[in-house]
Amino acid sequence: MAKVESTETVRTAAPRGLEDSLCYFDGRFVPMAEAKVSVATHALNYGTGCFEGIRAYWSAEREQLYVLKLREHYERFARSCRMLKIRLQLSVDELCATTLELIRQNGYRSDLYVRPLAFKSTPTIKLMLRDVADQLAIFAQPFGNYVDVSSGLNVCVSPWQRISDNAIPARAKVTGAYINSALAVDDALEAGFDEAIFLTEDGHVSEGSSCNVFLLRNRTLVTPPVSADILEGITRDAVMQLARDVLGLEVIERDVDRSELYTADEVFFCGTGVQVSPVTRVDGRAIGTGAPGEVTGRLQQAYFRAVRGEDPRYSSWLESVY
Repeated sequence: MAKVESTETVRTAAPRGLEDSLCYFDGRFVPMAEAKVSVATHALNYGTGCFEGIRAYWSAEREQLYVLKLREHYERFARSCRMLKIRLQLSVDELCATTLELIRQNGYRSDLYVRPLAFKSTPTIKLMLRDVADQLAIFAQPFGNYVDVSSGLNVCVSPWQRISDNAIPARAKVTGAYINSALAVDDALEAGFDEAIFLTEDGHVSEGSSCNVFLLRNRTLVTPPVSADILEGITRDAVMQLARDVLGLEVIERDVDRSELYTADEVFFCGTGVQVSPVTRVDGRAIGTGAPGEVTGRLQQAYFRAVRGEDPRYSSWLESVY
């Protein structure tokens, strides 16, 4: 069972920085500075870990912090762990409860990013998954906008190919797989772009470096299918639901050609980090008018209303911290 400490130890003021915060590590809440691993740790050497990115949104009006789709994130986390033969000591319910308690222990009252991390922890150079110990850590930090969500992103199609699901499972958030993303986004930034879009081995659009991609064509929202080596995004599911419910749009999952990016009426990214972010240029070509599109703007507004507890239709998406 999770070792959830009494809420009587809640801080009167939130931590000043990440190193000043409490984290959940090795079965208990400890100062971040005490959460240490050996340089010989299997996961550090071989990338044998998996993680989640979870957002929490502060509502000053309600004096409440809402964690977005907490259970869905931990259900995916558990699936990722199964891929790597990581044995979680906590159930999904216990992971949710521990995360809420961690936030309370830190006394946060701002938008947050929560990072659960499960990894192969044995100090060993043996390259295998079996007979290696597993460890769990969870930490949180204040977190605003990861990218500019208002003026529009200038992106490129990356020369780096998206990792195939037959090489590293795309449905798992495997730590080692994100070198693929780091290479793509670093090249993009070096070339003066804000982000990158991956193509699959067969040349179809996959996703951004760490986010899903949508196109608007003739009032239809189009996104690459789960078979295009994408991470099955939780924000992606939320956006598709909002598009149907709030905007009345048809949403289609299908293969997307590279050139469709250039001729789309609108393009946007979505994900825990980027939230809903318009794309206004791809490979030097203006998308639509070259300004953030109307539909993207309406979806973004609907999303922020939902995640801050302002739309009761989506209250089931949220877990209240306090």
